[in-house]
Amino acid sequence: MKRYMARRILFSVFSLLVVISVVMLLVYTLINRNVIFQMDDVWNKKTLNDRIVYEYVQYQKYGYLNYADYSNFLKTKYSSLLGDGYTKDAGYKTDKDAIQDENTYLDNASVKEFISTYEAKGYTINYIQPARSASGKVRNGGNGYLLAVMERSVFLRLFDYITHLFTVETTNDVQDPALTERYIRVEKDPYSGLFAVVGSGTTHKYLLYFSSRFPFIHQNFIHLNLGTSFTKYRGQEMTEVINRPTGEQVQIETQYPLQIGTDEKVMTALDFHSLTYNATPSKKDLTQYPDNYTTASYRFGGLSMIENSFVIGLIATALAYLIGLPLGILMARYKDGFFDKLGNMYIIFIMSVPSLAYIFIFASIGTSLFHLPYKFANAEVKILAYILPIISLSLPSVGSLMKWMRRYMIDQMNSDYVKFARAEGLSEGEIFSQHISRNAMIYLVHGIPANILGCLTGAIITERVYAVPGVGNLLTVAINGHDNGIIVGCTVFYTTLSILSLILGDLLLAAYDPRISLSSSKGGGR
Repeated sequence: MKRYMARRILFSVFSLLVVISVVMLLVYTLINRNVIFQMDDVWNKKTLNDRIVYEYVQYQKYGYLNYADYSNFLKTKYSSLLGDGYTKDAGYKTDKDAIQDENTYLDNASVKEFISTYEAKGYTINYIQPARSASGKVRNGGNGYLLAVMERSVFLRLFDYITHLFTVETTNDVQDPALTERYIRVEKDPYSGLFAVVGSGTTHKYLLYFSSRFPFIHQNFIHLNLGTSFTKYRGQEMTEVINRPTGEQVQIETQYPLQIGTDEKVMTALDFHSLTYNATPSKKDLTQYPDNYTTASYRFGGLSMIENSFVIGLIATALAYLIGLPLGILMARYKDGFFDKLGNMYIIFIMSVPSLAYIFIFASIGTSLFHLPYKFANAEVKILAYILPIISLSLPSVGSLMKWMRRYMIDQMNSDYVKFARAEGLSEGEIFSQHISRNAMIYLVHGIPANILGCLTGAIITERVYAVPGVGNLLTVAINGHDNGIIVGCTVFYTTLSILSLILGDLLLAAYDPRISLSSSKGGGR
């Protein structure tokens, strides 16, 4: 068993690395990177040289290249010498305007310094000449720019992605020399009444804590970095996108950290368990917080995207097994009878009708006869909005399980052990319930973990029809919007679940059938 699991895990990790490599090569080399601007409203508003520079900014954000702007170079240079008033300095103004003359800009000392600095680092210098009208005046959006550009290899990007897939917060995360006290320790949590692990110098203040929200224990210590969105969910990491509640802001009566121990309370949606470090707190922050951990996210109600998909998928899967397996057994037991023919009619219908068609059929029946909500956003009673998606997901699975259970049962009915059982005087009910159905289930047991874990990925068509705020539509939205970070993240997420479901399926099958052994010893099981 141990040797099998070790091989399985090593092969799974290797497979995952191969998938990540292939996807990143496809996304970052075979797809023209200009497509990221197809749905970019800011890019459409830019013109001439301003548009070119904006493209470089976005290419760097997406990880295609690194670039440095001469203007930022001057800002760093002069602010370190003159402070915040550097923009009024005559030398700064002269150096800044130097690149607007394409004939003399190379004579400027700061330009030469910029070029030599970045050429030594392996950058390519790119001078964008001012775009002028016939009269010689610089056109709107046509200012000159001086850039240093270095293309990033896809293999370097792949290495960075894999090595930063998991990150752990440490006391050295905050790069602020003013912060002298750095620690990670256990303290009494005033918001939960229990103990929490808190940090100073870490990105988050609360690293491990309890709350009333499922799964009740939460952590900000280890982060899974699947990919960052740059289109629809601008700047948000994929795990943050799928785990953030999708409801409205929820205000509760609580206290700011400096109010703890007093009778003063406020109504706020701020979640103080999400506090992160702020190097420049405002004067108001200093009256509410005892330290620089003053930035908090808001508290939202409802389920997250992944919770919505999992709840719907899990209930639909449970219903499918609870209904499909017994019906398949009854069809096999009364083969060619009325019930078997009726079941086959349902199987043929549910398998032959396009999924989108029967979803709309059931949606029409549910909304017209039972007045169930059609869209999630329009549901006055939120729990009722789950009924139609669950039914639409479970009915095809019921048909599939009926079909395969019937087939495997009929195959087992002709086995020798069934004939021996009848010869020993066992009733047909005992034979079907204790022997045939148990052996027929062997072929279906392996797929149970895959069906359960598959709920986490959501159902694309069902979630789109009913406007379910789940993860099923995440990959299609990312592909349509050329959101490379989410595309890679979804691929890693789906692949990991698939690999995990195979391992769990093997373990469940071995536990269900003692004749099956995962041992690699000679003469081992099947």
